[in-house]
Amino acid sequence: MTLKPHSSYPQALSYVLTLHRDAAPAEGRIVGRLEHVVSGRQFHFATAEELLACLARSIEAAQTDSSAADYAEIP
Repeated sequence: MTLKPHSSYPQALSYVLTLHRDAAPAEGRIVGRLEHVVSGRQFHFATAEELLACLARSIEAAQTDSSAADYAEIP
């Protein structure tokens, strides 16, 4: 059996999502912070749309920053 050399969930695309204490997803209130695990960059959002926009910007930046590394993980 051959194992795949690249992770399905690379660390370069890992995030921590923290919801604010006043967030109420059931009521449509999504407020919080998204943190990129590798770089530590934080993105604050006040709506679900802002959350998705932050995530898209972060992924785009991560792909640009590490295009040469091809999301290689440190063993």
